[in-house]
Amino acid sequence: MSVLRPKTAEPASPALDLRYSNQTIASFPQLARAGEIPVYKVIRNARLYEQIVQQIEESVLNGSLKPGDQLPAERDLAQRLGVSRTAVREAVKTLREKGLVEAYSGRGTFITDGTSQAARQSFDLMVKIGQQGQQEGLPHLVDLRLVLEPGIAAMAAERYTDEDLTAMREAVAVMDRSQKNAEAYIEADLDFHLALAEAVANPLILSLIDSIVGLLREQRIRIFNVEGGPQRGQFHHKRILEAMERRDPEMARSSMRAHLEQVRQDSQIPPSGKESGKHAPAGSKIIA
Repeated sequence: MSVLRPKTAEPASPALDLRYSNQTIASFPQLARAGEIPVYKVIRNARLYEQIVQQIEESVLNGSLKPGDQLPAERDLAQRLGVSRTAVREAVKTLREKGLVEAYSGRGTFITDGTSQAARQSFDLMVKIGQQGQQEGLPHLVDLRLVLEPGIAAMAAERYTDEDLTAMREAVAVMDRSQKNAEAYIEADLDFHLALAEAVANPLILSLIDSIVGLLREQRIRIFNVEGGPQRGQFHHKRILEAMERRDPEMARSSMRAHLEQVRQDSQIPPSGKESGKHAPAGSKIIA
């Protein structure tokens, strides 16, 4: 990318306010002084919006812009970059699609973490490309969960707080009373697994689980419509919850693995199909 300096730039020109934060206002020069990295540089080339996107991406990567920082208003940013408002609008739209910024009506446009949305888009694409329906992507999702979630459950059993345990118990209780209500059951199921990830207190793990929530919801919708699926799920959820209450990481690991193997089997049964007979009995009493 070739970027031209503005004709009127002077070495001693005052700094311009190019970034805003909900806590502080940071001032950056339009051109970098010696040893400094500019957040924005004037653009005079074709495909302007792509260059705006590149500049902001680079500023996020080098730390000049951080999650929570606010971008200038559209007109202000266009003036600072020396481009049209149309180019700025297109750039912001692209950044939103990439998950790097979020726009709030009446408040402005803010830099986001971006990790979860970018990962979510990658996982969604992985599952959708080349498949002839959702069924073909399910085995890959189960494999991924088998790699991640038993370990998450084991760590959660050692690290959870009282608040985390309360969230798990509440999710299991909602599932108990919602076995004929797909929407309520599925959302509580997601809440249970997210509570486990939150209990680990590792933002990278939580980001990974959050990134596949959309795919997990699709998988759960299918399993809910399999005869006996919700009941089998509850059998395993209660086993996992019992392991949490005992603070037993190995029981948590093995219970989560058994749950995901049940998910694998149920994913292979057509909706409203017959049970295979290989599952744990739905009515088994595990915890009170």
